[in-house]
Amino acid sequence: MTGALSGYKVVELAGIGPGPFAAMMLSDMGAEVLRVDRADAVGLDAPLWDVNARGRRSVGVDLKHPDGREAVLRLVERADVLIEGFRPGVTERLGLGPDDCLARQPRLVYGRMTGWGQDGPYAQTPGRDINYVALAGTLGMIGPAGAPPVPPLNVVGDFGGGGLLLAFGIVCALLEAGGSGRGQVVDAAMVDGAALLAGMIHGLRAAGDWGGRGTNLLDGGAWFYDAYETADARFVSLGAIDPRARRQLAELTGVDPGPDDDRSSWPATKTRLAAVIRTRTRDEWCAALEGTDVCFAPVLDPDEAPAHPHNRHRGTFTEVGGVVQPAPAPRFSRTPPAVAGPPPAPGQHTEEALADWGFSAEEVARLRAAVAIQ
Repeated sequence: MTGALSGYKVVELAGIGPGPFAAMMLSDMGAEVLRVDRADAVGLDAPLWDVNARGRRSVGVDLKHPDGREAVLRLVERADVLIEGFRPGVTERLGLGPDDCLARQPRLVYGRMTGWGQDGPYAQTPGRDINYVALAGTLGMIGPAGAPPVPPLNVVGDFGGGGLLLAFGIVCALLEAGGSGRGQVVDAAMVDGAALLAGMIHGLRAAGDWGGRGTNLLDGGAWFYDAYETADARFVSLGAIDPRARRQLAELTGVDPGPDDDRSSWPATKTRLAAVIRTRTRDEWCAALEGTDVCFAPVLDPDEAPAHPHNRHRGTFTEVGGVVQPAPAPRFSRTPPAVAGPPPAPGQHTEEALADWGFSAEEVARLRAAVAIQ
């Protein structure tokens, strides 16, 4: 490992969505991540499609077995970080809560990933990404005027407001522990993160510069900031926010918004611009607008994006285990990140990983005989 987090060790209690995404980010940056899968999942094939599970080894442990729980606590003794994504109180009932783990490793950063957070009226309520983004007030900002809000896939809640927030919190706590010698709990909640990601919009609202959904500068309300359909039923994106770019867009398309380009005129200008954009194919608009100051890019589908010359030059995508997927980011000048390997099958590395983390062959054999590991 050569990444910026090389030398750090992470225990990940297997979950779904944002927790594995955070663990993937730490692994991409060089941390050694050991995934603790359920013992009853052992025997399943490696999910090569599960990009968020890449770059770590897996051990199969029965967390409800006393010896299995003790095995995880032994791993914690050698770890810098633990990541869990259960409902609040579950790891405490398993005997693997923050107090249990910090008693074994006082420098441990205990990362917790939930939708609603560890406390509050909704803490024990089931939810999904769309619910967390909705309660944060962020979903209500996305979509056209006069229509329901548009779910932003699960990138705002699960991954941006969840996994990315957790990974950031973990690295912050690791930096602090380096000085204090003390670990702590990181309570990352998707509702908090989804709200945080919309901080600038809240500022615009306070300034009186943000109105109803679909009528604003960045939400598709502006004629110069939206995606438009082309003659071949594809799309292009325009982001001509500044006046110079806006003037050039008007010149190159022949769509003049008039001397009073205020918000009341935007809908009519959008209608005229949409009609013009539909007169050429996407490639024709690329030839006309790429390299200008208009702020333009074609809207690529997931099959096209990895092959685009810019993405190929940057290495924005990579292939792991036969699956094309986003490459690690961001870039570093001295400690480049890298994918450590494809997603593991549950329990694929139980014996070798436990040995590397300090278990003797006799201890591994005893745990297997007790059916505490698989």
